[in-house]
This record gives sequence, C-alpha cells and structure tokens, in this order.
Amino acid sequence: MLGTAELGGKEGYVVEITGILTAIVFGAAIGGLGRLVVPGRHRLSLLVTILVGIVAAVAGTGVAELIGVADTSGIDWTELALQIVFAGGGVSLLTGARARAHQHQ
Repeated sequence: MLGTAELGGKEGYVVEITGILTAIVFGAAIGGLGRLVVPGRHRLSLLVTILVGIVAAVAGTGVAELIGVADTSGIDWTELALQIVFAGGGVSLLTGARARAHQHQ
C-alpha cells in the first residue's frame, strides 16, 4: 500500500505515514500553545514540546469524548481548550521538574 508502513512485523497492523506526520504537526501546535499559556521561561526542547502536545491532544480528546463534546458541528472549541490545558499542565510539570533537578546539582 502506498503511504503506509508495517510496524513490528505484525500482519494487519499498518500505520499510515500521514497519520504520524499529522500527529507531529498537531503535537507541535498544541505543545506550542501549551507553552504560550504558561508564564515564564521554558527550557524544553522542540522534541519534548511535540511529545507533550501529542499526549495532551490524545488526553484532551479522550476527556472531550467522555463528556460528549468531541464531535460537534464546526470547530470543537471545548476539545481544543482541553488539549491546550493539558499541554499547559505538561509544560508546567516538566519545567518545574527540570528546575528542581538543576537546584539539586
């Protein structure tokens, strides 16, 4: 199949490359917005920011589905807000953890 790759050698388990690229782009956007809502300097790499954004996007979508606001007509503002809140929380946690690690050195 064009545009797909098999992972782990498992037959029938196919991940589309476009899905991975989309996750990276949305992860960067959500992670960047999470950094914007948290005041102060953040010493996080781009990779960590993207990973925080990906995790926040998945968590925000999960919570939005639980409360029934994941699939609405138009833009899902509540889902987006939840994703940004989770990203901000992740940025805060990681920034605080890094600051504490530097203090103990």
